[in-house]
Amino acid sequence: MSATTRRRGPNPHTPEIALLVVLFVALLVLLPFYDPLLGLVAGAIAAVAAGLAGLWVLRRRRVPAVDRAAAHLPGPALLRRSSRAGAAAEAVRLGARVPSAPGVFIGRTVRGDRELWGSWEDMHLDIWGPRSGKTSSRAIPGIVGAPGSVVVTSNKRDIVDATRGVRERRGPVWVFDPQQLAGEPPSWWWNPLSFIGDNIAKAVMLGSFFSGINRGPHMRTDGYFEPAAQSLLGAYLLAAALDDLPITRVVTWLHRPNDGTALRILRDAGPKHTLAADGVAALHGAPARQRAGVFGAAAQMVAFLASPEVIRWVTPGDGPRRPEFRHDDFASRDDATLYLLSQETDRTAAPLVLAFASAIAYAQEGRAIESPGGRLPVPALYVLDEAANVCPWLELPFLYSHYGSRGIVIMTILQSWAQGVSVWGEAGMAQMWDAANVRVHGGGSADIALTGALSAVTPSFEPRVTSVSFSARSVFGRTVGLSSRPEPVLDVADLANLPRGRAFVQVSGHAPTLVRTVPWWHGPYAEAVRESLARYGPRATAS
Repeated sequence: MSATTRRRGPNPHTPEIALLVVLFVALLVLLPFYDPLLGLVAGAIAAVAAGLAGLWVLRRRRVPAVDRAAAHLPGPALLRRSSRAGAAAEAVRLGARVPSAPGVFIGRTVRGDRELWGSWEDMHLDIWGPRSGKTSSRAIPGIVGAPGSVVVTSNKRDIVDATRGVRERRGPVWVFDPQQLAGEPPSWWWNPLSFIGDNIAKAVMLGSFFSGINRGPHMRTDGYFEPAAQSLLGAYLLAAALDDLPITRVVTWLHRPNDGTALRILRDAGPKHTLAADGVAALHGAPARQRAGVFGAAAQMVAFLASPEVIRWVTPGDGPRRPEFRHDDFASRDDATLYLLSQETDRTAAPLVLAFASAIAYAQEGRAIESPGGRLPVPALYVLDEAANVCPWLELPFLYSHYGSRGIVIMTILQSWAQGVSVWGEAGMAQMWDAANVRVHGGGSADIALTGALSAVTPSFEPRVTSVSFSARSVFGRTVGLSSRPEPVLDVADLANLPRGRAFVQVSGHAPTLVRTVPWWHGPYAEAVRESLARYGPRATAS
């Protein structure tokens, strides 16, 4: 008969506690030999120390049990490149003009309580379960701390309310809100066709933003009709752009398969667009059922443009004095902010959110290429909150591999690994995870595969295991043995049940570590965020 017990990981403060105990014991033992009065003083000191120790024990009971793992994780000396000083040095090396922030703040290490930063070349990928603190600890601090332009996507108004007032002190702010999630009136408008110019490749790209966003992950694509519909849509978008027509005209053309207006515009545009015109002409001459199927599929892709709420934001409408938002102008600035809002369940606005974010990113990429060092002088930050629902950007895994070197930093925030797979597929999600320089798991996920993979990359330690064997043949009746075996510092249960206020972080070039998240109300912009909430929050806008 035998029993085995595993000794728990050490308390990271054990050496300090042991030293204090030794000092007090020595004080109590030695001082009475020299002076009884000093012995009384020592006794008083010991009593005070005992009281303080009791308070310390009570405080330690409030510290999450997972913090015990910090003793086996990298200390501040091994995370030097991601310290404030390290991130600032990296910004100097990159030539980035960022006097207000050395990078994107991540949190404070549990071991050593040091700040952890992502540099202005790092791409971020966050997975946080619902109500685990991603907005207060990652999104809002990142937005208010960004020194350059910021683009934000979300399905809620809280991010806008909390950061808008802070960003207005830096430069102009726009809120794109077709579904009235924040109650923002359409005081300006944006023409998606301005992204195209006279470029057929960009027209097809814009059509691709519209085509797959409302297709569920379980739905199969048609081998002929959908590609043909995308080509037709791209050609019609190009025709509308060439003739300076509103994007809603494309919907009219698609509902009238016999309308030859788009074909005429493409023919009149000259030899540059001959192939696009030939493609449209071939569809016009196709058998009736085939043509109806292609036109019907293309019309479905832009069905969201029939919504009056959407039309007000993408056409000048009856308000000619409303200014037109020009994404090229936005990309040329280093102080502007754009909020893109869309509902999670009704994706009427999501196609435009995706097109809007993409248009600005490509314009900023062009500016970066023409800038010294091939990067933006002041980095731009994209906070793609609820990215899988409101901004399912299919090209994102490829952009992650080089946008950091352009000074375009992206923070994609998801609720689960499966959510990312539904958009980018298993391979695409893995590609984006590997390309991210900063990976943050904020807990709240029941994904065993993800937490198992994270556990596998943590350092190992060898806890001592005591085994006791009982036998009548033994002289003393039992045999005690000590052994050890390697185990991950953080196992699946630890990572699946991370308490609020803790996050598992991997930074490229460093071993994983455990951080204490810092919500905005404990940050340097706390008062400014409160003022923004007071000015723009629901209570303020209702009064």
